[in-house]
Amino acid sequence: MTPERFQKIMRVLGKRQPTLSVLMDEVNKPHNFSAILRTCDAVGVMTAHAVPPKSGELPTFGSRAFEATSGSAHKWVKVQPQTDAVSAVRELQAQGVQVLATHLSQRSVDYRESDYTRPTCVLLGAEKWGVSDAAAEAADGNIIIPMFGMVQSLNVSVAAATILFEAQRQRLAAGMYDMPQLASDDLARVAFEWAYPDLAAEYQERGEPYPVLDGEGQMVGTGQ
Repeated sequence: MTPERFQKIMRVLGKRQPTLSVLMDEVNKPHNFSAILRTCDAVGVMTAHAVPPKSGELPTFGSRAFEATSGSAHKWVKVQPQTDAVSAVRELQAQGVQVLATHLSQRSVDYRESDYTRPTCVLLGAEKWGVSDAAAEAADGNIIIPMFGMVQSLNVSVAAATILFEAQRQRLAAGMYDMPQLASDDLARVAFEWAYPDLAAEYQERGEPYPVLDGEGQMVGTGQ
């Protein structure tokens, strides 16, 4: 770990937005799944919740197509599997998170009208079917991206980018990128996991706390 690399990790973590996330409801195409993760990393999202498609499996990390589309963003954005969208929505709401579903309904509003400075999760549906009616109804709000062409909707990864960059715009204006949003203990934990992923896995397996890192990313008092 070079000091320069560690400083970049710390700069990025200083902009992370733990109160902004996405929930992918059976997004099954690897290039869309990975493109959404790439956008998540770009705007500072830490966690992407994902309900597996009917096949029962999430898109596979490590494939050449996945890596090319994601830019290895899955290393920096935690993918949290969920059993089903409705349960995930309710769990997020219980944590004080507003869930906004990309869904056309009588209560849909322009996506720019929503307040993304609040703890927010954007619910995105599968390419062919979209968000389920049950999940959309359980969500706190339904949002749409106005369309003026012949097609009815954007590709799911493009829609995710459009909405998340609006969230970034609002949060930038509110100064939410000006100071770390992560608690100091969480920042130190994630910094170690990013800097030393293999060692972090070993410490987790042993149930031991991570070593303290100094300002250059070196472990203090371990001799490493």
